[in-house]
Amino acid sequence: MDFGFSEEQEMLRDAARRFLADNCPTTFVRRMMADESAHDRPFWKKITELGWPGLLIPEAYGGQGGSFLDMTVILEEAGKALVPGPFFTSAILGAVATVEGGSEELKRALLPKMATGEFIGTLAIAEKTGRFDPAGIKVKASKRGAKWILTGEKMFVPDAHVADGIAVAARTARGTGENGITWLCVDAKAKGVTITQLKTVDMTRRLCHVKFEKVEVPAGNILGAENEGGALLRRMVEVAATALSVEMVGTAQKALDLAVDYAKTRIQFGKPIGAFQAIKHKCVDMMVAVENARSLSYYAAWAVDTRAAESSAAVAMAKAYASDMAKNVTSEAIQVHGGIGFTWEHDMHLYHRRAIAGESNFGNAPVHRETVARLVLD
Repeated sequence: MDFGFSEEQEMLRDAARRFLADNCPTTFVRRMMADESAHDRPFWKKITELGWPGLLIPEAYGGQGGSFLDMTVILEEAGKALVPGPFFTSAILGAVATVEGGSEELKRALLPKMATGEFIGTLAIAEKTGRFDPAGIKVKASKRGAKWILTGEKMFVPDAHVADGIAVAARTARGTGENGITWLCVDAKAKGVTITQLKTVDMTRRLCHVKFEKVEVPAGNILGAENEGGALLRRMVEVAATALSVEMVGTAQKALDLAVDYAKTRIQFGKPIGAFQAIKHKCVDMMVAVENARSLSYYAAWAVDTRAAESSAAVAMAKAYASDMAKNVTSEAIQVHGGIGFTWEHDMHLYHRRAIAGESNFGNAPVHRETVARLVLD
């Protein structure tokens, strides 16, 4: 079986690489770290002109009609460039959730706006426990006439502060498992919605605390069927975890490239430090780890794209390995740089921050290793 990318996909990768080199240098990334929202509208406009936010949206709704594998090549380049703002949130989370769970009415109302960047959608899953599985959904919503009444709190909601709509996984019937979950589409500016940005390790991609106080949601504003949102929750976690795995591969690859370049030019005792075995071995170990993670992440992307039977295991293995890999490789890259790598002025900490943030989101390595273990035992 050939898992290589097509010529068109490689052209898309090259175009993404060139665009990000010109428009997303680390000086821009640092500026977004300090920005009030980390959302630069001129940059967002350029991204939407390329069609990236609509890549996974069918052509019938104004999108590009691309595949998840098409998005994979962009995500890897985005990881290298540390793309700030809501691209990941809207193009992956909001778009896919609406395509997979939205009614025809919702799709026609939201997807064309998502494709053009006019509407940013996000997902609210995790709560105080930090879990992304059905058992972690405790926030309740009750139906009153033609409306849902939503009350509770969600944590770590990506880019909620700039979102136009939030798809909230709520408990609408008794139970702790997949049954009884309904996805409610909430206007981010609705009465009773309070959004607070969180101070996190990676301020280029903001996470928020969202409080819902008796928020009224029209009964028809749901994704999927009432009380049957568990399957969509599983699907969205798989999509998000795979996308993060691919992105972390890109981030780690860039950190490795910087470390190798530095090892070739930094002179110590009259030689480039890359000539010393300790540095050689460290760089080789980093390269092997990145390549292993790349293989696992590409396979997971294929499995998610084709809805293969082994997608759950493939995603869990990719996210578990990529999470540890990115954190370790970016840390080792700092070590290769020596003292300068620990300074604020050097860019290495930017990659390490993104790796740590990616590791913890949508299930960390131990959570996904547990998933693999359960699947093997079953």
